[in-house]
Amino acid sequence: MSGHHEQVELRPGDRVALLVPGSLAYVEAVWSLLARGVFPIPLDPRLTEHERRRILEPLDPTFVVTDEAGLAAVTTTDRGVPRGRPMHCTSGTTGTPKGVFSGLLDDTDAAALLADERDLWGFGPDDVNLVLSPLYHSAPLRFALGTLLAGGRVVIPGPFDVEAVTASIAEHRPTTMFCVPTHLQRLLAHWDEIGTPDLSSFRLVAHAGAPCPPDVKRRVVEVFPAGSTWEFYGSTEGQFTACRSEEQAERPGTVGRARPGRTLHVDDDGTIWCAGPRFAEFTYYGAPDKTAAAWRTLPGGSRAFSVGDLGRLDDGGYLWLDGRREDLVISGGVNVYPTEVEQVLAEHPDVVEVAVYGVPDDDWGQRVCAAVVGTGPDPLDHEALAAWARERLAPPKRPKTWTTVPALPRTLTGKVLRDRLPGAPPRR
Repeated sequence: MSGHHEQVELRPGDRVALLVPGSLAYVEAVWSLLARGVFPIPLDPRLTEHERRRILEPLDPTFVVTDEAGLAAVTTTDRGVPRGRPMHCTSGTTGTPKGVFSGLLDDTDAAALLADERDLWGFGPDDVNLVLSPLYHSAPLRFALGTLLAGGRVVIPGPFDVEAVTASIAEHRPTTMFCVPTHLQRLLAHWDEIGTPDLSSFRLVAHAGAPCPPDVKRRVVEVFPAGSTWEFYGSTEGQFTACRSEEQAERPGTVGRARPGRTLHVDDDGTIWCAGPRFAEFTYYGAPDKTAAAWRTLPGGSRAFSVGDLGRLDDGGYLWLDGRREDLVISGGVNVYPTEVEQVLAEHPDVVEVAVYGVPDDDWGQRVCAAVVGTGPDPLDHEALAAWARERLAPPKRPKTWTTVPALPRTLTGKVLRDRLPGAPPRR
């Protein structure tokens, strides 16, 4: 659909899918679109045709950008206040991707959305934001866009590489970066070999996306300037908490207290609910039933949402997580939903049934594994299954370990017991 330079006519409420690698032009396109009330749908450019179709069909984009010319065709000089949030996709535990839609915001809510990020993270014209994660993820895009909106500068060294990042720190003296624990682990290991660069320019190092191992957390606090390291907890749908590392030292394992303007509630079963400002409300695009299930009205009339994560609050309002939707696998900071991967693998003609799960991994946090029941008595051809996955799944979702099993362990009601799968850690 793209591939030409003429400007594409777009109207408020239209949707534009972005399937190109991150760049400064990418962030500027997102800004230009949102300023006009057009909603970018940032997606992994590595998605297979199969995945693209499945995700985009229900979102019905007005235009799909697949190259630089397409990016230029949807970008104008509009640089006003964003009138909504990008429509990021969460694949949800059902395996069907859902577009998280903020809707068009009026001037008051648009200004409040801008101030919400700026007040928490202090974005300003002197900021230089170093981008480590792919910009189709919500957090890195939010930090990059917030920096540009405040008149700062964004540095994008390309796909994560410890040498490129270290060189960028020396050359550009960044003040902020968002990362996942895997990035920090790799950078620290690299700096142990070559020496730690001068990190004194950083005022904010925010990490999220997966639990940070305590020894990594300790090292990060040691090497970066005092008071600069933060952890936050959020999802594609919305932001819950933010926490300085110094607070975590006193309360090991917490992900902090509710962000300003939010309140947290935890049900008896541990389900976490978050009530927030009007501009933070969302729907799942074209999926009213799923939207209704995610929201409820609290006593007093405020509205709260849940993404099914479990946790507990202490008397001071600090939150601890007990599991991010019990079956979610977080590999290299990327959410992998077993159901989605299982549905793709189950379509292979030799597969009767399959269970996908995570096992602890030193490099990735968790490694995606698959236990497969085949149609015949012989072990399945794992190489053929891997090839099938390569054609249909983006790299983070492809199982790294395959095991043929005679049957999947199940409860009496038929639910797969993932903690009894080969190599799986026991449930706490």
